[in-house]
Amino acid sequence: MTRVRVEGFTISLDGYGAGPNQDLNHPLGVGGTELHQWLFPTRTLQRALFGKDGTTGVDDDFAARGFQNVGAWILGRNMFGPVRGPWPDMSWKGWWGDSPPYHVPTFILTHHAREPLQMEGGTIFHFVTGGIHEALDRAREAAKGKDVRIGGGANTIQQYLREGLIDELHVAISPVLLGAGERLFEGMDMRALGYECVQFVASEKATHVVLRRQGNKDA
Repeated sequence: MTRVRVEGFTISLDGYGAGPNQDLNHPLGVGGTELHQWLFPTRTLQRALFGKDGTTGVDDDFAARGFQNVGAWILGRNMFGPVRGPWPDMSWKGWWGDSPPYHVPTFILTHHAREPLQMEGGTIFHFVTGGIHEALDRAREAAKGKDVRIGGGANTIQQYLREGLIDELHVAISPVLLGAGERLFEGMDMRALGYECVQFVASEKATHVVLRRQGNKDA
């Protein structure tokens, strides 16, 4: 059965999932890259991006689980690039260059239509203008029984949470302070939405928390 998952979404101690002022030089906002000190050295990420070996242990275990049984991704437009509004041209093909780390159909939420984009390594970017439900329906179909991973950003995850569409979230809490940006749980009553903590594991660089939706409950 297809599940909808958030994996490896990292927040700061003050709750921000990205820093302010995202632009071409700051894909995760100012200071945002500091959040992912737990992820960058892991064997999973190093192999995916550079074909090199990396660290093992708790952080790598959580990085690896994020790619297991994933048949499709959904991303907010900011996770694809810094451009806002209508596409000025079609030259931008994503933050990751010609070979993104997704390797499966990936659905981008946007208000501006664009033809699908075939990338190296099996990634196909599809641009969805019909909202989160259309994106999820298409992602489920493309996943062919595997899971759908919601990659972010914070606003995209919030939209799916409010509709009760996310089955499980892995959130990594990084020991840094950003001071500003986008808070993942801003305005969210996770208890009322039915989420419980089912796993809590600390490493040297992050605390990993897994939340699972148990059904709607009173706050």
